[in-house]
Amino acid sequence: MTDDDDKNPMQHPEEQPSGSDGNPKFGRLLLVLAASVLIVVALTFGSLAYYT
Repeated sequence: MTDDDDKNPMQHPEEQPSGSDGNPKFGRLLLVLAASVLIVVALTFGSLAYYT
C-alpha cells in the first residue's frame, strides 16, 4: 500500500470546487430564490384581483 492509499482507501475522486475560487455561489442562489418568491406573490395577487 502506498501513502495515498492510506489517505483515500476507497479511491474516491478529489472533491471539485463549487465556484471559480472554490466558494459556493450563495448570492446567485439567493437571487433566484427571491425572484421565484416574487413571481409566486405576483401570480397570487394577480389571480386574486382577476377572479374576484
